[in-house]
Amino acid sequence: MSPKHYTRIVLNERPIADTTPTTFRIEKVPFSLKPGAGEVLVRVTWLSLDPAMRGWLSDARSYIPLVQIGEVMRSVGLATVVQVGEGSKLRPGDVVQCMPGWTEFAVLKDSDAQKLEIPPGGQLLDLLGPLGLTGGLTAYFGMLDVAKIKAGETLVVSAAAGSVGSVACQIGKIYGAKVIGIAGSDDKCRWLKEELKIDAALNYKSPTFQDEFKDAVGYLDVLFDNVGGEILDFALTRLNKGARIALCGAISQYNAPEPKGISAYINILFQRAKIEGFIVTDYADRFPEALTNLSKWISEGRIVRKFHIIERLEKAPESLPLLFSGGNIGKLFPTTITNYPMAPIPN
Repeated sequence: MSPKHYTRIVLNERPIADTTPTTFRIEKVPFSLKPGAGEVLVRVTWLSLDPAMRGWLSDARSYIPLVQIGEVMRSVGLATVVQVGEGSKLRPGDVVQCMPGWTEFAVLKDSDAQKLEIPPGGQLLDLLGPLGLTGGLTAYFGMLDVAKIKAGETLVVSAAAGSVGSVACQIGKIYGAKVIGIAGSDDKCRWLKEELKIDAALNYKSPTFQDEFKDAVGYLDVLFDNVGGEILDFALTRLNKGARIALCGAISQYNAPEPKGISAYINILFQRAKIEGFIVTDYADRFPEALTNLSKWISEGRIVRKFHIIERLEKAPESLPLLFSGGNIGKLFPTTITNYPMAPIPN
């Protein structure tokens, strides 16, 4: 039986810097959703919060269309099919990955709802984390295709305790690199050292961070960068010859009214280094390869993960800033499921 109303969250105004309580608007709307031919009605159960979402809120040119004022906030998610239209290849009860946005229910085309199966050794949330677009898939192609990590090299990963950075660190270890992670708290650094077993973890808020970086890293062969700004600029002064920088994100700059550029770029020339940006969807034809390898590493215990769960869809707007303040460890998920057990999900 369909509900009388459902909740959705729309973009209310474009933020200038950080999102504010007026950036989004929570709406309770009458339930009138019905799938047409080749469509499905889904109940959204899990959503993914990711740093790239801040870019979708601006009015600057981006790699995908911007979220418009009054539109449901865009987000990747997991959902359960509750009703199918004529000719749909899906069935009620199917679990799908999709981009429903911040809403409890959505109507999607079959082509926009990918039926999912949990791999051996995995769990449902892995499909948005270490097996998801904004997690393991991004780390996989950034590390192997862009950074081209090799055994014996020194790898530095910024935002190392996040959904992408944590998998990038572990891929580095799998391939035999020396791995140094950068994070924003001592708790995160302990998790990186004790659970992910990386070689060193540095708190960038430490007053002696640069000296600690020099001691732990020396000079780096690969930088997997998720933050940009001052950390990227400093890392450029510590490059080995032929270093590669995989530019995955720029968390430190997304909320800046005037993003800062790099000044140490001359070292890219002197060390014959390369800096390359990438978007995971460019590798869509190779997703099966990545998922096969990532699933194998999870089942072997070579990739561990941590999930930060936010109960209730209505808390998504206030939870998004956690990605930029460093308030989360691991993948950040709002859920529409009530009374979800809040105990940490075991690795």
